[in-house]
Amino acid sequence: MIKDITIGQYYPQDSIIHRLDPRIKIISTFLYVLVLFICDGVFEYALVTLFLAALIKTSRIPVRFILKGLKPVMMILIFTIMVKVLFSGGMMVEEESILFKKGILCISTEGIRQGVFLGIRFVYLVIGTSMLTYTTTPNSLATGLESVMKPLKIFKVPVAEAAMILTIALRFIPILVEEADRIMKAQMSRGADFEEGNVVKRVKSMAVILIPLFVSAFRRANDLAAAMEARCYHGGEGRTRLKPLKMKGTDYGAMVTICLFVAVLITVHIKVG
Repeated sequence: MIKDITIGQYYPQDSIIHRLDPRIKIISTFLYVLVLFICDGVFEYALVTLFLAALIKTSRIPVRFILKGLKPVMMILIFTIMVKVLFSGGMMVEEESILFKKGILCISTEGIRQGVFLGIRFVYLVIGTSMLTYTTTPNSLATGLESVMKPLKIFKVPVAEAAMILTIALRFIPILVEEADRIMKAQMSRGADFEEGNVVKRVKSMAVILIPLFVSAFRRANDLAAAMEARCYHGGEGRTRLKPLKMKGTDYGAMVTICLFVAVLITVHIKVG
């Protein structure tokens, strides 16, 4: 399961999506998340499916690698769908749509419909947002975040520091995953068993992984802070960049494409709804 965590990882590939300006990808991801929450019909989800399929095809990232990132959140996905399906009694459902009702349990066709759409939305949300980190290097992502959040400087928000913190947090995810896998293999070589026993016993056995993992995380954070201090990092004031961001024709084309997608999706939602 640990090896299946792909959140925050960068997948190197030579594609149009990888070469896009990080600001365009950040804004596009934000718009994608917003319009995804207005989808509540078959036509809207069909459009999102086509958009995601085209995005994955253009990025040249293997579908198997993308689907592998869904495994760690599969239990959360199943639990969310089951709650939506089994406890739809609080919803405004018609009597003829109720299939089973006993106490607080209420299964209805509307509840099943909403549960299926909620599961699809959750999967598309994970895939769509993960595409940002799959196709953007940590340095480009930090630069893009700092540029996008620049208007917040009016409110005295430390934009450079916030962008750096977010980027480091994303970058630490795959590093800690690799460290956890290494610690688990080391403990298993010493006789530790993480598969036997009930849930409580398995949770207790994870202590031999979590404790050294936290120690390693704090040590890495301390080393990173010392390295940044040694290089005189004091935020973004007065700093220049080796590769400044410049918009190209493909960037403007991508922005027009995402705007058209949002406009079409909102139009379909209004007409169908």
